[in-house]
Amino acid sequence: MYSDAASLISQATSIVVIQAENPDGDSLGSSLAFEELLGDQGKTVSLYCPVEIPKYLRYFPGWDRVQTDIPLNADLAIIVDTSAEVLLTKVLDTPGVRHFLETHPVIVIDHHTTASTLTFSHTPLCVEKAISTSEVIYELAKEAGWSITQQAAEHMLAAQLADSLGLSIQSVTGDNYRIAADLTDLGASVGAIEERRREFMKKSPEILSYKGDLIRRIEYALDGALAIVHIPWEDIQAYSDQYNPSVLVLDEMRLVEGVELAVAIKTYPDGKVTGKLRGNIPIAEQVAGYFGGGGHPYAAGFRAYDSYDTIYKELVSATDKLVKAHYETA
Repeated sequence: MYSDAASLISQATSIVVIQAENPDGDSLGSSLAFEELLGDQGKTVSLYCPVEIPKYLRYFPGWDRVQTDIPLNADLAIIVDTSAEVLLTKVLDTPGVRHFLETHPVIVIDHHTTASTLTFSHTPLCVEKAISTSEVIYELAKEAGWSITQQAAEHMLAAQLADSLGLSIQSVTGDNYRIAADLTDLGASVGAIEERRREFMKKSPEILSYKGDLIRRIEYALDGALAIVHIPWEDIQAYSDQYNPSVLVLDEMRLVEGVELAVAIKTYPDGKVTGKLRGNIPIAEQVAGYFGGGGHPYAAGFRAYDSYDTIYKELVSATDKLVKAHYETA
């Protein structure tokens, strides 16, 4: 499974690691881990994301090496943490990028269960039992016999913790804890990661006040089984540089009595609508699938181009069907 990816990497001298336009802790940590792992092999590694890394992710040392301009002179591209073309729209709309990806070897490393929608040739490396892309990279490094430094291990562990809420999500298994233990033995420190994370998670008084506003805006449907909050473009402009508005309230929404699915919907002036879903029952990926999205049973996302009212109605309808189906088969 890992040999094709390892072979392509061994043949390349210059590599660009690409994140989608919705970077998170796993995509960033995985990118930085690749930079460390492959740099030690003498490779020239560039890190690219089409948007600025948000402030709440800047507890990853090295985040500032991620560029918003993609180098098109690399031998190989590695896309991390997504195989959904809709999440690479900004990447593919950049002049020259689609041609580059269509004419160069591309590896896609992911752990999401949703089938790839990429329309260019690529070598997939997807391990569905992994809870983070960084776990796939760790296994690749082991299989390829790469040396894993303390810094690479810490990037991978931080990514794993970020995507699994500190190894607390429902899909965590003993194998995931064993990987965390291996990375700890290699020098990664949960304490150091958490100390940095907590420092960057601190909120300004303005953000705390805004969080209160968002909480007051939460709407409930399906007798309280579905919680929805709408985040308009004005909010995104005003607050997202300080803190991701969705992240501010999704956990609180999910912990409300009776809620089975919490959804934060963002609307943009170009008609784009994005949804971030967190569930208490394993329906998030299926609900997101109604809009062409995907993810995991308990955490997923989508992007669509429609009115908020239409998305809201379809979201209620899809959630209603899947909640009923879940309990009918439980």
